[in-house]
Amino acid sequence: MGITSATRHKPSGRKARAEQDDPPRAPGMQGMHEAHATEAAAPSARPDLPQGTGRQRAATQGTDLQRERILQAATQLFAAQGYANTTMAQIVRALGVTKPFVYYYFRDKQEIFETISWRPAVDCFTALDFAADDPRRASEKVLEGIERLIRATVAHHPAAFFPYREPQVYRPEYLAAQKKLAHHFYDLLCPLLEQARRDGDLDFDETKITALAACSLPGFLYSWYRPGGRLSPDEVVAELTKLASRVIGLRTGH
Repeated sequence: MGITSATRHKPSGRKARAEQDDPPRAPGMQGMHEAHATEAAAPSARPDLPQGTGRQRAATQGTDLQRERILQAATQLFAAQGYANTTMAQIVRALGVTKPFVYYYFRDKQEIFETISWRPAVDCFTALDFAADDPRRASEKVLEGIERLIRATVAHHPAAFFPYREPQVYRPEYLAAQKKLAHHFYDLLCPLLEQARRDGDLDFDETKITALAACSLPGFLYSWYRPGGRLSPDEVVAELTKLASRVIGLRTGH
């Protein structure tokens, strides 16, 4: 998953978490909210299941399943032939349904694409959201967070790679929300790196450069990773995590 910036941004408590839950909506659409917190506070709001702006008004177990069907079918089409070459008609045919069925849950193709992309973004950029009272050393949290980031990128293949392949598709509102998530991630990572260095567990010079370099490793996956390759997903995660540990200067014995 692309981590876009290490510029500091300080989210605040519940509002920050709520803002991670749903992608932004296009201005003027019915059901749009100005702040993500409004929708995210609803019982049905989940980081991996953004609320649609089609005609659907309340999520149920049944509608969640139907939304997931649409997202899975669209993911395969987007991965195989790209955003521009995929049409709503093709998504409808792949599902064996009618157009009104799809439009009930989603406004248009772009919303489907952004919804698919938002799930891995949240999983990647909240990889360091440990409990405030977590007693572990900072270096342990750093390593686990980077491993989570890499694992989420692999697990969300191919959707996690859409932002690398077709960054021009996303609306400015969506890109701003994704960047805010990236800031949230770095606001946690950089202080942990510095604490681990003070603890004597890590050896590096520039904090931001080190953070960016370590977390850029999963970004290269989009150009070569394919499920079913020589290495299993777990082995890919382990290898990249090992490389990241070298980038952050993990000392021998830690």
